[in-house]
Amino acid sequence: MEIIYLPKADEDLTFWMKTGNKQVLKRRVQLTEAILKNPYKGIGKPEALKYQLTGKWSRRINKVRRFVYAINDNTLYVYSLKGHY
Repeated sequence: MEIIYLPKADEDLTFWMKTGNKQVLKRRVQLTEAILKNPYKGIGKPEALKYQLTGKWSRRINKVRRFVYAINDNTLYVYSLKGHY
């Protein structure tokens, strides 16, 4: 499966790399691996998003931060790694 980081997610990843927050960076890798195995079940409490975000899913990075993504045509699109939707 191909993984594409959209501009916002790319900015978020750069932010986390600059902060050196190893816990968040490690969790991102764990969540990515879990999504590749099963996009809609597993760690991080997968949740289908609603309203303007219909079609996207989120998983918890920690209590505040979310990993927002979508799966289309065997491609993982990562939308955000920092906010809460």
